[in-house]
Order: sequence, then structure tokens, then C-alpha cells
Amino acid sequence: MRLNELFYTIQGEGRAMGLPTVFVRTTGCNLRCAWCDTTYSFYEGEDTPLPAILARVRGFPAKRLCLTGGEPLLQKDAPDLLRALLAEGWECVVETSGSIDVTALLGLEPRTKLVLSVDVKAPSSGMQGENLWDNLARLEPHDQLKFVVADEADYQFARAALEHEAKACRAEVIFQACWQEGQSNLRWLAERVLQDGLDVRVGTQLHKHVWGEARGR
Repeated sequence: MRLNELFYTIQGEGRAMGLPTVFVRTTGCNLRCAWCDTTYSFYEGEDTPLPAILARVRGFPAKRLCLTGGEPLLQKDAPDLLRALLAEGWECVVETSGSIDVTALLGLEPRTKLVLSVDVKAPSSGMQGENLWDNLARLEPHDQLKFVVADEADYQFARAALEHEAKACRAEVIFQACWQEGQSNLRWLAERVLQDGLDVRVGTQLHKHVWGEARGR
């Protein structure tokens, strides 16, 4: 596996926000989102044997893993890493851009311990044409469908997606505030969701409120 970094911190996003988590960040991404905060993961990293990664992961006190990137589904060893940890009782989250088919992960057991966190790219990302909408039907209620919302255009895009492409999706929907230039539009986003009566979770990147842009956090 091409490993960019491995570290222990709190989960900053989604339903597991605030919980101690081991992060495995892989190298490489097929997208180039305009507001990406991990551009260093595009190229930095080393090929690392899976047993070595597992040994480091097991050395931390929490049995909770987030596999992220870059785009972790570009790594052919991703299912094997998850399979090994799930068999040991770990809770695993896979953060994927939503542009790659998630089918290869659907047979991993126990599926209830594996959370697929799938992005839908809104206009501000510049990557909205890369969304693989077929993924949405593959998600289960304990999975997450995430829209990073930077502005009004993104908000309207996400609302329209809920009424059309994501209408039958069973996963929990998250509207996540976009962190740009050291600031978040969290309050604005929360007020828009309340104003429109949307039944979605409003999220942020908690780690940035705690540590700012620091790597390994």
C-alpha cells in the first residue's frame, strides 16, 4: 500500500466526530478539488507492506480506524487492510471521494462495523462531473453521504441532489461546512438548514477548530 501518513487523533468529521481514531492516509488521488486540504497526499508517500501498517495501527489504544487519502480506493490492498481489522473487532470508516465504485467493499464483514463515507462533489470543488451516482444505492443506513458546502451554489446543488439523485439513498446525509482560509461557514450553513427545514446532519471539521491546519491531526 502506498502510505502517506499514519497517526492517532480524534475523528474530525461525521457521526464519529470527537472519538479517538487511528488514521491511515494513502497516497494518490484521481480528483483535484479546488478546496482540497491534503494536496500533499497526491504524491508524497512510500510503498509499505500491509503487515507493517497493521503492526503500527495495532499499537494505538483505540480500535477505531479511518482509511482516507487522497483516494484510498485506488489502493488494491485497501480491502485486505479493512478485512484484517474488521476480523479483530475494529470499527472502520472509509472516506472516499464518490468517484470510484465501492462494490469491492460491500462484501466485507461485519458490514455493520464498516462505514462508507462517500462524498458528493458540489460545484465549488470543480469536480461535480466526477460523481458516481450509482454508489448511492449501494449505501446502508449506517453509512454516510457527505456534501462539502462552500457557498449558496453548493447548498442549492446539495438540496437538488436530495430531491433527485439521492432521494432513495439510505445513508445518513451530512452537509459539511467548508473550511477556507482559516475560517468556516458553519453558522451560515446551520442557519440555512434550519430555515429550509432540511433533515440532514450539519457537520464541520472539528480537528481544524482544535489544531488549525496542522498535519497529522
